[in-house]
Amino acid sequence: MTISARRGPGATIKAYFLLTKPRIIELLLVTTVPSMLLAQDGLPPLRVILVTLIGGSLAAAGANTLNSVYDRDIDTLMERTGHRPLVTGEISPRAGLIYGLILSVASVVLMVLTTNLLAGALTAVAIAFYVLGYTMLLKRRTAQNIVWGGAAGCMPVLIGWAAVDGGRSWWIPILLFLVVFWWTPPHYWPLALRYRDEYELAGVPMLPVVAEPRAVGRQIITYSWVMIATSLALIPVARMGIVYSAVAVVLGAVFLYEAYALRARLRRDDEPVRPMRLFHYSITYLALLFLVVATDPFLP
Repeated sequence: MTISARRGPGATIKAYFLLTKPRIIELLLVTTVPSMLLAQDGLPPLRVILVTLIGGSLAAAGANTLNSVYDRDIDTLMERTGHRPLVTGEISPRAGLIYGLILSVASVVLMVLTTNLLAGALTAVAIAFYVLGYTMLLKRRTAQNIVWGGAAGCMPVLIGWAAVDGGRSWWIPILLFLVVFWWTPPHYWPLALRYRDEYELAGVPMLPVVAEPRAVGRQIITYSWVMIATSLALIPVARMGIVYSAVAVVLGAVFLYEAYALRARLRRDDEPVRPMRLFHYSITYLALLFLVVATDPFLP
């Protein structure tokens, strides 16, 4: 009898839910709806919003599940991931694989049938890139894993835009995509700094594992500047209003302050590094930035 069977159906359902990494799904969906509102220059049909959110959630859940299946060996070695259902034995690798594939296929089929072929194709690309590109090829081989692998996490922007716009215009969604793309390294590397020893033990060459702390700090600042510049480029290209412009400047200034403060702490040995300050603020930054993207079409 499996562990999940002994624990009862309620615990099994919870284990399958946690296998999808729901907190990551929430962060991905934060960028989807604002992109759709900007593409529509207002409120898209509610049906389109709902099916896109459902399809995007299924896609992220499927990709995250397949990631957990493949990474269960290194998840066992890390305290941060040691509680995941495939590590504890609540779900078998075979069951996890089937579950991930069903979610992934269902997401693509739903997007094709309810939105358009382009949105469905982008959904398939996002899943494939995260599972094959990041999880299987990049993560364990290069310190640039999160840079290029992070492109999969930017895809909800393009998927949401395509579901509304159908691919008629691309400059604005490309800029939105790039904001998230440049955001990913300075968001994730502080987390990797916090759990550096665990990544090293698992043999995952995250940048803080293979580079000196000062070099990591410089990279975080470089990506932060490019991210902020890209967010400001939206102002003339997408004709964003004064609210977005002001908020983007303020949020970016705070992001830079935290990035430079982290680099300063990395240069000193007499002060705790506290990398999670930037990690937590980066989530706030992305959520608030896309919130004002969502409100811009409704403001004068």
